[in-house]
Amino acid sequence: MPSLESYRARRDFSRTPEPRGQGRPARTGAAASFVIHKHAARRLHYDLRLEHHGVLWSWAVTKGPSLDPSDKRLAVHVEDHPLDYRTFEGVIPEGEYGAGSVIVWDEGRWIPEGDPEQGMAEGHLAFTLEGHKLKGAWHLVRMKPRRGETRDNWLLIKADDAAARRAGDVLEEEPASVKSGRMVEQPPARRPAENHGRTNGAAALPDFVAPCLATLRDRPGAGDGWVHEVKFDGYRIEARIDRGKVGLLTRTGLDWTGRFGRTLEAALQALPCETALIDGEVVALDEAGISSFAALQRALSEHRTDKLVYCAFDLLHLDGRDLRADPLLARKERLEDLLGSSPGGSLRYSDHVTESGETMLAHTCRLGLEGVVSKRADAPYRSGRGLDWIKSKCASEQEFVIAGYTPSDVAGRHLKSLAVGYYEDGRLHYAGQVGTGFDAASRAMLRHRLDKLGRAAPPVSAGRLPRAIVWVEPKLVAEIAFRTWTTDGLLRQAAFKGLREDKPAATVVAERPLAPARRGAAGRPRRTSGRMAQRAGARPAGASARSRGTVMLTHADKLLWPDPPVSKQRLLDHYRNVWPQMRPHLVRRPLSLLRAPDGIGQQTFFQKHASRGMHDAVAAFHDPEDGEELIFIDDFDGLTALVQLGTVEIHAWQATIDAIETPDEMVFDLDPAPGVEPERVRQAALALRDRLASLGLDSFAKLSGGKGFHVVVPLVPAADWAAVKNFASDFAHGLAEAEPKAYTATLAKKARTGRIFIDYLRNGRGATAVLPFSPRARPGASLAVPVPWGAVEAGIAPADCRIGSRLLDEILKAEPWIDFRKSAKRLPKP
Repeated sequence: MPSLESYRARRDFSRTPEPRGQGRPARTGAAASFVIHKHAARRLHYDLRLEHHGVLWSWAVTKGPSLDPSDKRLAVHVEDHPLDYRTFEGVIPEGEYGAGSVIVWDEGRWIPEGDPEQGMAEGHLAFTLEGHKLKGAWHLVRMKPRRGETRDNWLLIKADDAAARRAGDVLEEEPASVKSGRMVEQPPARRPAENHGRTNGAAALPDFVAPCLATLRDRPGAGDGWVHEVKFDGYRIEARIDRGKVGLLTRTGLDWTGRFGRTLEAALQALPCETALIDGEVVALDEAGISSFAALQRALSEHRTDKLVYCAFDLLHLDGRDLRADPLLARKERLEDLLGSSPGGSLRYSDHVTESGETMLAHTCRLGLEGVVSKRADAPYRSGRGLDWIKSKCASEQEFVIAGYTPSDVAGRHLKSLAVGYYEDGRLHYAGQVGTGFDAASRAMLRHRLDKLGRAAPPVSAGRLPRAIVWVEPKLVAEIAFRTWTTDGLLRQAAFKGLREDKPAATVVAERPLAPARRGAAGRPRRTSGRMAQRAGARPAGASARSRGTVMLTHADKLLWPDPPVSKQRLLDHYRNVWPQMRPHLVRRPLSLLRAPDGIGQQTFFQKHASRGMHDAVAAFHDPEDGEELIFIDDFDGLTALVQLGTVEIHAWQATIDAIETPDEMVFDLDPAPGVEPERVRQAALALRDRLASLGLDSFAKLSGGKGFHVVVPLVPAADWAAVKNFASDFAHGLAEAEPKAYTATLAKKARTGRIFIDYLRNGRGATAVLPFSPRARPGASLAVPVPWGAVEAGIAPADCRIGSRLLDEILKAEPWIDFRKSAKRLPKP
């Protein structure tokens, strides 16, 4: 066992509260604990300590760690410290070695890369930190000693990975202890530091303890070491009882006792204890007994606090004993005993289960609850965010900063939506708009408060932003429920739940669920990503062509077309057959869907915005003009998900989401009036082709699957919507004026009698045209398919091609649009 002689020789343990250390057996396994002490000695510095073979290897980092890989911080190797030092906080008295205040600035696990003893000998330690504040890969590198140098100098360097950042200073942003919540300048509560409250002497009741926070994960904790509790939807509150005086403190230590009324205060005063510190949540319950944040907001705004309930789930301090070092289950047992005699229903004990967390999550979701918090049964209470507590949700929900709002066009509605964001690397990032979840009172309240915070420039960091937003100072925080993140980093299906006045705006970050940690060959965790994918245009080549097999059809034999019978499975088989030629015209385009969940003979409806029940393979994109959520797909899984929804027609914009303001196609839909001969429609398509060619534009033919043809022009995406639509309008009206008996460019029915309507309106922003290889919701399951101009010349009719027909096989073999993109031209100047 390594020696602690040097450590002990420097200290007088009759005067210093530092632990003497009895020595511990070495732990097995690749991961062990680390701690960083913030030490206000003669000079403020930070002490990095890594557990190894029963002691803490220690370095004094003079300026503290930096998350910037280019910022190399001096770290002086000092004597090993005992393992008991991991939890030490206190004041080393004047005259003693290292005199000054000490707090636990960060703690967690460290995972060495390779043999750490070999790394120490060679002067290079590579490792991963899993702490509250420090994460990712790090390096300690020994410096070459100068002549006469006696100190063992190293450099602490952050590796350039996902946890690195070059803006902001984590030391300034998060200065407090993760253990006690206090600043290094504050005097500690008077309690024995080494034993953490386990002596016969009384431990003073702390003024406030920073809460233990749960880390978001995509599934509950698994195994025997976990217990699982219901996740409440309210305000996290620490109840402090001191000889009849009750304080109700928010997660940041604000005193909200007065806001919650006398009922809760009286119930806590009646508990059989002198002093206590309880961790829990204040909630409002609906008729079904389910906590509702919206109901809590209404109760507080209307001062109806008599029905509020305090759900207690942890006990940190009781009658002079600090319980934070005790295992969770021991603390909960004391808490249950304490609350067992509480009067009325205002105080409730949050029970737990030890069975499968997955089962509990499924059950809570069925009941309409928010989710599950899984906790390590034997863990002490640690302030800050860590992995002892993890949360998994039925639906995504978290805080966002309000950056602006869109005014409503309806008189008296005050606002249409909120623009929200989150902080990352010191900047406020745009997260999209929230347009639902408001009632009349909340709209009026928000508009009143936001109008006092107006500003001219956007406070958010983003590329293209919606035009109609009124920007405000980012002061207010809102609780937002949403389905998931879109691939371009925006919220999908977001709903407002209420304002969060218990959390400062500067602390709001994006919570993304972590997948369960996996180990690589060297024992380091592989990077895991949450639901926020790469931004638009940043995917690896070929990614959009892949099928991950994550979407399954249910009721695959349900008929969508009765005659000939086409089931969901047969439709999916059709798409699998045409996918290589359909994909370039489908992926990453805003879509409009014609859905017939019970078949084309029953109710049908169009859908162009995201909605509940859609699989994650159907992605969403916020329209930068109005903030509406447009839907698109990236791969065959997305197409499968559309079939699962009962989609019978797929229509798309004439632009991609990556260049949404510059169309890359121009479409003319030839729509004959009743009684117009099919031959006239065919001749019209050929006439449009020739007229476009005279202007230097190549065009391609598509059967509409109905009565007409589509003449489609590939464009270099350079002109905007207005320019393309104006060109299409002038072109259509020019033909109509040249042959007024044959054509019309007017939508009115009376103008179309006996004529072919040249529909140029599909080239406006937000307008759509049916996609190549999409079926039509008509008897016979006809298809909109690309065809060579030779087939049009030979007399093919618009509805000749059907699912599974021999003609479709011939079209696929011919690949009539293989040169479509290569033929793109710039729009001619007017």
